[in-house]
Amino acid sequence: MYFTYYLNMNLLSKLGIYRNPAVKVYALVGRSGTGKSFRAQLVADKYHIPLIVDDGLLIKNDKILAGKSAKQESNFLTAVKRALFQDPDHHQEVLNALQTERFHKILIIGTSEKMATKIARRLNLPDPSQTIHIEDIASKDEIDTAMRVRYSEGKHVIPVPPLQITRNYPSIVYDSIRVGLQKRLAFLPFVRKVQTVEKTLVCPEFSKQEETSISEAAITQMVNHCLNEYADTMKVNKVTYVYSNEGYDLDINIRTPENISGLEIAEFEEFIADSLEKYGGILIHKVNLHVQAWS
Repeated sequence: MYFTYYLNMNLLSKLGIYRNPAVKVYALVGRSGTGKSFRAQLVADKYHIPLIVDDGLLIKNDKILAGKSAKQESNFLTAVKRALFQDPDHHQEVLNALQTERFHKILIIGTSEKMATKIARRLNLPDPSQTIHIEDIASKDEIDTAMRVRYSEGKHVIPVPPLQITRNYPSIVYDSIRVGLQKRLAFLPFVRKVQTVEKTLVCPEFSKQEETSISEAAITQMVNHCLNEYADTMKVNKVTYVYSNEGYDLDINIRTPENISGLEIAEFEEFIADSLEKYGGILIHKVNLHVQAWS
């Protein structure tokens, strides 16, 4: 009977229908470049979370269990696909690793609650039941400093030691960072010890490109890719933008045969902004999506 149950659950999992209700999913969310990966282990340590999903990687105890980092990708389009587990082989590799692990908690890092939920569902996990915003664990000055480093130097953090990254992606490793974490001893809870955690500082291939003016055609291609992640019936008519010190203001006109609610439009706008910032290296101030329906 147990064997039959296991086979049924395994089949449902592969079909994307079954999600283990015993697992609690946490989400750490915030804009691109605000220091989420840098602080991921702090959150995992606080809530006793053994597994972290970050940018295409499944991480356990500072080691990569499965997956491929979106930060190794050479361009925006493939980086977005990698982070959302759209590649079938990559997707199955991480699913297989999750099925072999015995865990009750997992942390998903995303630029928004919508993205964290999308990743959870791709990995056959329950929707996040607890969300930690980067503003809850980092000061405004710390966030501003992290964003300056991201957009002026193109540096990203992967929450594992450099040796783990160098083996697979030697060309993107830039430096390492050591962070001291305070932990309570289980048998002496009033005593704290300091544990050093090492993280890898990388310069992804998509951040190494020399600064050039961004054409409307290039942004239109990126926006088209983002929309196709939701529905391939949507088509971009035109993208225009205005640039200021706060970033790009985008006006995007799309056509679709479907009725789209105001909430869905807001979600699309958020996803486009997050993706362009994280993988396009473009600082976005605002996205305005204008929808034209056709029959």
